[in-house]
Amino acid sequence: MPKAFLTGIAGQDGSYLGELLLSKGYEVHGLVHPETTPSKTWLEALSPQQRTAVHTYTGSLTDSEGLTRLIAQILPDEVYNLAAQSDDQVSMREPELTAEINAMGPVRLLEAIRRSGHPTRFLQASSAQLFGEALTSPQNEDTPFRPQSPYGYAKAFAHWMTVHYRIHHGLYAVNAILYNHESPRRTEAFVTRKITRAVALIKSGKLDKLVLGSLDTKRDWTFAGDTVRAMWLALQAEKPEDYVVGSGESHTVREFVEEAFAYSGLDWVKYVVTDENLLRKLDIAETRADASKAQTVLGWKPSVDFKGLIHLMVDSDMAHEA
Repeated sequence: MPKAFLTGIAGQDGSYLGELLLSKGYEVHGLVHPETTPSKTWLEALSPQQRTAVHTYTGSLTDSEGLTRLIAQILPDEVYNLAAQSDDQVSMREPELTAEINAMGPVRLLEAIRRSGHPTRFLQASSAQLFGEALTSPQNEDTPFRPQSPYGYAKAFAHWMTVHYRIHHGLYAVNAILYNHESPRRTEAFVTRKITRAVALIKSGKLDKLVLGSLDTKRDWTFAGDTVRAMWLALQAEKPEDYVVGSGESHTVREFVEEAFAYSGLDWVKYVVTDENLLRKLDIAETRADASKAQTVLGWKPSVDFKGLIHLMVDSDMAHEA
């Protein structure tokens, strides 16, 4: 039975990846942040049979000794680093914390793997924020990095350190450069879930309006379940390489709003207002992935399209309010 270790196992990506690995017969080990309440995560809903194959540990990416001890104890065949301080705006306010988690956290994991001597395969969940306001669109693995926030810079450092351990220490270490990926499990801190949750509340008469920032920002959105499948495929490849993972399409926040409200039978114009205070000073205007390498080498492609993703999220939130 192969063993996998996931940081951020209690989050959106951790839940989908954990379920995928369980379906493939893995023994799954996961790191849970001390401030996470397990009863509010997917782990609480596991069946008794699944629980025997899932092992969780409380810890943080800032704890070098703890990570080294866990890797030596588990000796996982695969490690997926999904944990991060994922709020771009928080990174502006707390750059030191962001660097400790997003930049140094992956290094601590890589060093723990190197010291263990076990042939562990490592995946760093990276971000399209590496590219910032890219000079070309769409972006692929050769597009120059131009990050614009401490979050982006920290991810860039982690990216190159992953490459360093691959080249200089011979580790099977890869970067998955992930574009925006959403699902019903996304928290309301993200605009997509904020929108679909508001649609359900408005439809049920519990909310009068939805306040948003810019409606013109364009993003490449995919389903999180498809994204984690790409991560798994990246660690099954013969050679360790880096991959851009996204749909190849970009849509505005306005398009997302229009589709979510229309799908529920509402006129979005009657309920959505914009607030200049919510506009981001350094917001990237557009992101769009060229995932042709992942499609060619890994045989990966999204199974859920833009409208399908929105409908999936609206249906889930509507069912929750029913």
